[in-house]
Amino acid sequence: MKKIKDKNTEEQILNAAKNVFQSKGMNGARMQEIADKAGINKAMLHYYYRSKQLLFEAVFKHAFTLLAPQLNTILNDDSSIEEKIKNFTSNYITFIVKHPYLPNFIIQELNRNPDFILKMKENQGFPNIEKFKKQVNEEVQKGIIKPISAEQLFINIMALNIFPFVAKPLIMAFTNSNNKNYNQLMEARKTEVANFIINSIKTT
Repeated sequence: MKKIKDKNTEEQILNAAKNVFQSKGMNGARMQEIADKAGINKAMLHYYYRSKQLLFEAVFKHAFTLLAPQLNTILNDDSSIEEKIKNFTSNYITFIVKHPYLPNFIIQELNRNPDFILKMKENQGFPNIEKFKKQVNEEVQKGIIKPISAEQLFINIMALNIFPFVAKPLIMAFTNSNNKNYNQLMEARKTEVANFIINSIKTT
């Protein structure tokens, strides 16, 4: 008789895997450790996920599918570029504070498997910047913002939001911060980053 996968067990596995991947990375993570943290045996873990790669992708997709639709909604709503920058920054930082492993997951996997993101692009809700590009061009033509390509503006937004999380140990060392101080810095960045970008492109 075919076994039926239990949603609660699967959630336990994903949570355990998230914690192990976060602390050990993809290469350092071991299936036995994940099984132990999930409170199941290794055979059961392999029944749900045949390999560490498949488990990694499941953890990544679970987190990414929570974030991507939020960002896609912001990029494609009818708000101004200024409001988009504010909302994007606030939503992204809020999300990554709750899922701090995600940026490094992305970097690690892109370095190890550059084609991985192509599979993610096929998923519904993957961020689309076409409307954002059109809005940037329109606001440049109207003189609302300074001349800048939408692609460069989007990269600036992504870079200023992502880097402090990817380089957390470095940021903490440079600023002599503990975890509490670091979290306060990240909370402040919700407005600091948005204001910095907005002030750099506003014409008045």
